[in-house]
Amino acid sequence: MHGTRGKVFGVVAAVAAAGLLAACGSNDSTAKSTPTLSTTKTTAAAPTTPGAATPSTDQQAPQAAPDSGTDTSNPARPQPVPSQFLTTPNGSPALSDKEKGFLDELKKAGITPGSSDIAITAANLVCQGKSENAPQDQIITYVTAIAGSDPSFDPSKMSVEQAGKIYYDVASKSYCNK
Repeated sequence: MHGTRGKVFGVVAAVAAAGLLAACGSNDSTAKSTPTLSTTKTTAAAPTTPGAATPSTDQQAPQAAPDSGTDTSNPARPQPVPSQFLTTPNGSPALSDKEKGFLDELKKAGITPGSSDIAITAANLVCQGKSENAPQDQIITYVTAIAGSDPSFDPSKMSVEQAGKIYYDVASKSYCNK
């Protein structure tokens, strides 16, 4: 029982931290100017007499990077990104059909989450809690906290308790069993 509480608390804490960090980010840049690159010129080669030292003011030309083993036949075209790293335009990972179905069912029930990450985390918490035989009211308490932390949650449309119950019911029916 204590292991389940610890896991559930850990998931809730992770969701709260992710939401807090996401809320703190912005696209503003504090840079006021664009740095420019300048090339350095090397001086003419010094005479090569045995025992003569090269002047310390000479700069060496940059050396080419070692071959990384990638195909360089077309250096202008990058290699495709592996599918596990593909993201949607907002930066979150691409959603599976199971996750899309869950979000669609939530919308039908009157909940449109501000972030799919929050809703999917709640669904995963429900499934994990049910698989570990956690009491339903305990799971709903944690899911209610997640639902209430969603920035798009509007308490004038429904109570946070009702939203938590909807998350629990929808996840139980359309997410955990698939």
